[in-house]
Amino acid sequence: MEWGYTLSGLIVGFIVGVTGVGGGSLMTPLLILMFGISPATAVGTDLLYAALTKTGGAWVHGRRGTVHWRLVGLLAMGSLPAALITVLALNTMDTDDEAFSGLITSMLGVALILTALSLLFRKRLSRMGRSHFWFLVEWRDRRIVSITIATGVVLGVLVTITSVGAGALGMVMLLVLYPRVPSVTLVGSDIAHAVPLTLIAGMGHAYMGTVDFGLLGSLLIGSLPGIYMGSHVGGRIPDRILRPILSTILIVVGAKLLMPS
Repeated sequence: MEWGYTLSGLIVGFIVGVTGVGGGSLMTPLLILMFGISPATAVGTDLLYAALTKTGGAWVHGRRGTVHWRLVGLLAMGSLPAALITVLALNTMDTDDEAFSGLITSMLGVALILTALSLLFRKRLSRMGRSHFWFLVEWRDRRIVSITIATGVVLGVLVTITSVGAGALGMVMLLVLYPRVPSVTLVGSDIAHAVPLTLIAGMGHAYMGTVDFGLLGSLLIGSLPGIYMGSHVGGRIPDRILRPILSTILIVVGAKLLMPS
């Protein structure tokens, strides 16, 4: 079955390289629905997988100067404590309990649907953030620090429970909150913030025993070359084609996870 994990890593890595959408949106539900991995183990393994695969991207953006470090710090002020508290809360539960698996699966389904909607309406939300006539603009600008920290809290909880949210959802939130910051800098900041968040959440899951390191290695063997290949193909496929297809897949998978078994 290890070759199946490696092949899955290759496919997901390729899609991530082409679309830029976080692997958690694809890898975690794939592990649960196709391979029958327990939701807790799928999430925990994917968190460390994300931390390792995003480190290279964060390093590149850092070298290019396309990371807004103050923004990353504000997000981390909210997300890292939230991730730690969420791990402690999850640790009080029985990871083999059906209710525990149900919590993760339900939240994952909601997170996938929200991710799909953020992909579909990303440009519209970005324009809304830039609009001087949007009624929340003045309120947002006065409270930008506290709103950014609160955004980090939401991402910290969501990512720790589902491994989804640090990519597409986080990026949309930043586009609305920081419309005057160049998109490439927001992307770099989003990736840089995701590294410590997924690392801390993943280490918390490892402490809980919900990380399969053999599975992690198999996924990485496939995903790293997949991301490399996908990044060289991405510009050749129109975004207007990619986003609706990927959004539809995420909505279908999210709905499937929310359906009672």
